[in-house]
Amino acid sequence: MHFKARSSVALADATLQANLRKFQSTGFTALRAKAVAEFGPELFEALRGEGAAIRDRSLAHLDAWLERFEAEAVRRGATVLFAETRAEACELLIDICRRHGVRKAIKSKSMLSEEAGVNEALAANGITPIETDLGEYILQLAGEPPSHIIAPALHKSKEEVAVLFEAHHHAPRKDDIPRMTREAREVLREHFLSADLGISGGNFLIAETGSGVIVTNEGNGRMVTTLPRVHVCITGIEKVLPTLEDFSTLLRLLTRSATGQSISNYVSLFTGPRGRQDRDGPEHMVFILVDAGRTSLVGGDMQEMLRCIRCGACMNHCPVYRAVGGHSYGWVYPGPMGAVLTPSYMGLANALDLPHAATLCGACSVACPVKIPLPELLRKLREKQVDRGLRPRSERAAIRLWSWTARRPRLYALATAIAVRLLRILGGRDGMISMLPFGGEWTRGRFFPAPKSGRTFRSLYASRPKPARNRGQTTVFSSKQQ
Repeated sequence: MHFKARSSVALADATLQANLRKFQSTGFTALRAKAVAEFGPELFEALRGEGAAIRDRSLAHLDAWLERFEAEAVRRGATVLFAETRAEACELLIDICRRHGVRKAIKSKSMLSEEAGVNEALAANGITPIETDLGEYILQLAGEPPSHIIAPALHKSKEEVAVLFEAHHHAPRKDDIPRMTREAREVLREHFLSADLGISGGNFLIAETGSGVIVTNEGNGRMVTTLPRVHVCITGIEKVLPTLEDFSTLLRLLTRSATGQSISNYVSLFTGPRGRQDRDGPEHMVFILVDAGRTSLVGGDMQEMLRCIRCGACMNHCPVYRAVGGHSYGWVYPGPMGAVLTPSYMGLANALDLPHAATLCGACSVACPVKIPLPELLRKLREKQVDRGLRPRSERAAIRLWSWTARRPRLYALATAIAVRLLRILGGRDGMISMLPFGGEWTRGRFFPAPKSGRTFRSLYASRPKPARNRGQTTVFSSKQQ
């Protein structure tokens, strides 16, 4: 999780920066703004509040709703398995594959499968995994992880994809997107028809019906969940919702926040295996519900992060993500959500940079459809780092020195007076500092304005003109003066 090193590489990658600029100018941020305006800003804000309340109610009684989901899913013919760890989830999946003689598995987009390393586990056991989401398929060919949870191949240009298809499909290179997508469709169709197992994620789980839900803009999701004789849904335990009505509320938030759509192209609910009266669907339906650190957040100061519905709005609006892309965050979840989830799931000591990979501008929390206070959670993680002594020694020493000095007003006044004069000198004639002492990162890619005078704020405040007052009278300021 070496964010600093990875982000430096990303900033120097001209192709990536060009692709990110396209994303910023025509991407999901503008589409979300349009969707909110059409829905009505005040009504959408009320909907956000209701969405947060639904997620909080679900998490407050998570164990009860999971039991209800299990009972209803089993009653409808599905099998429900629980995995405490990611490794256990892979073991359960491999066992299913062995029992059903699976040789090929087609996959719909699933962040939990990325967490658990499902593709690697399948391949190690002689089973061929095929990603069928177009973006995920492109990245599988490239041997790369996703860089965005909604648009995983966001960092790839059309030209880069054309080169990948030419190399792997052994077909003449195509330069226009419709022909490229047609080529991918023709290649994937053979996999759809020959796979033994379909693996999907789950945007939500509905407790009252025992159903799973996936929300997509490509038809591959329905192919994965209906064509193979075995369907396995792998998702986190926090995805459970009490009712279909709760789901309908969150769906309105999810699609508008993720892609700016009033509703996505495909909203699929799957409930149990194929029945005698059904014309399609799997013969066997299995849910693998994974903990992998989620219950450790329940009841703690990070519980609000479990509200997350994986829309990606926080990263779409984050100035840091938009500058460095998703791979800089080092794990499955990028952006502000990743800066909280990765330390929470993988351990704070293993992701020291991520709580600081944000400006705390608040854009992410304003955009979050379920009102997760991401800046506040990042601050809490920073506090934990300090409490546990996980910050660099030089940083801790500097903070202790500042604290010691700040508690001695005369010494603090002298130190700041010297510092402001030094900064004034460093600014030179143009008043801009090109290299800041002990803060080189601030001026590595920008100039830092020098103080306009060689005086501290305390000195300037003390010398301000005093308003004249008559004895026994109170000075009244007008609104303009204020």
